[in-house]
Amino acid sequence: MPLPVPPARAVPAWRSFVRGALGTGVGLVARAAGAIAVGKLVATHAPAGGLTLLAQVQAVMALLTTLPIDGTHVGLVKYLAPLRPGGRRYRAWLGAAGALNAAALALGAAVLFLWPGLAASPGQRAILVAGVALNTAQAFLGTALLAAGRLRAYVGLAVATAALGTAAVAAGLGPGRSWPLPTVLLAYAVGQGLAVVPALVMAGRAGVLRGLGRWVAPSRAALRGLAQFGLMAVGNVVFGRAVDVAVRAALLARFGPARTDVWQAAAKLSDNYTMVVAAVLSSVFYPQLAALVGRPAAARAYLSGVLVVLAPALAAALGAVFLARDWLLPLFFAPRLLAARALLAPQMLGDWAKFLSWVFIFQLTAQARTGRYVAVQAASAVLYAGLLAGLVPALGLAGAVWAHALRYGALLLGCGFFWLRSGRDELGQG
Repeated sequence: MPLPVPPARAVPAWRSFVRGALGTGVGLVARAAGAIAVGKLVATHAPAGGLTLLAQVQAVMALLTTLPIDGTHVGLVKYLAPLRPGGRRYRAWLGAAGALNAAALALGAAVLFLWPGLAASPGQRAILVAGVALNTAQAFLGTALLAAGRLRAYVGLAVATAALGTAAVAAGLGPGRSWPLPTVLLAYAVGQGLAVVPALVMAGRAGVLRGLGRWVAPSRAALRGLAQFGLMAVGNVVFGRAVDVAVRAALLARFGPARTDVWQAAAKLSDNYTMVVAAVLSSVFYPQLAALVGRPAAARAYLSGVLVVLAPALAAALGAVFLARDWLLPLFFAPRLLAARALLAPQMLGDWAKFLSWVFIFQLTAQARTGRYVAVQAASAVLYAGLLAGLVPALGLAGAVWAHALRYGALLLGCGFFWLRSGRDELGQG
């Protein structure tokens, strides 16, 4: 079922974005609540450094799932959206995505088992690989639901994933329960992945798995089309996820577990609302933008309309979080992490710029401009590394959040400049 394309004149382009964003509210609240509950349990009941270790495990999982989720699945939404579930071309695209996911999983497993600096036994690494495989599978099914416009089922899957991951952590940490932290974190990884069971049920009911019993070999065109998005995700892996893991490890080595937890509390608070913004943009904004690829004027109007809504809305929401920081930090984490309040101003300034820059970067993704996308990621990472090298020795932990703010401020300015210039070029050609 094709995704709805916002009418160009009768209805303002941004209105469909607002309606879709409100429609995803239940799933977003569930995901945010789950993340908050997990962070609270770890910050309260785990030893010092537990919050940083949780974030590092989550970052490793993200590193291993970036190629499928940020690459193949993004392309899958673009190519499945106009197709009828069960058709031959539909099954060919699904088969190509499944093949690329299997290859990415094999590569990720090899990296994990050969990673010399990872403090985990072979058994723990195997369990983590299993969790990554399950999470990739449920995300694959969720992508098929999203491409078919089954937003309610997609939201239900998000709720199930959050609930299962939180339940796994709660089973091992809390009053009277004290599993070893590595065991708890592995349970969290596998628990989230068990959402593949309800995902299969939802996908079956929605009909997106119709006809899969009739095998269609992945076509070269499908593999090549999705591989473009995989190349973009390689940029995310190298210049995004890997950088995050390295920065966290460097801060942990420089400042120790207890002090790094303070920085991690600011970053975790940011993660909680970042997942909400990312989910809205990927499930509401991106599919509609992808559907407008063949209509550049309509796509620009939609993007600018979303920016006009998003910029003040984000500023107001982040301002409210900042004003409530003295209440939120002890509530979401632990009183000992209240010191993170001093880091939140630059953190949130950088987050505001990051979210707005994502709107521009999604346009590169929708247009499959692989070279430009990777170049943007690379330039951003190089700038970030240079800022960290200069600011962390001078400012301590505060240097890390100021590097974040300056990195995304520069990225937003650059994206805005090139977008305006491309608009003038299109007008000149017209």
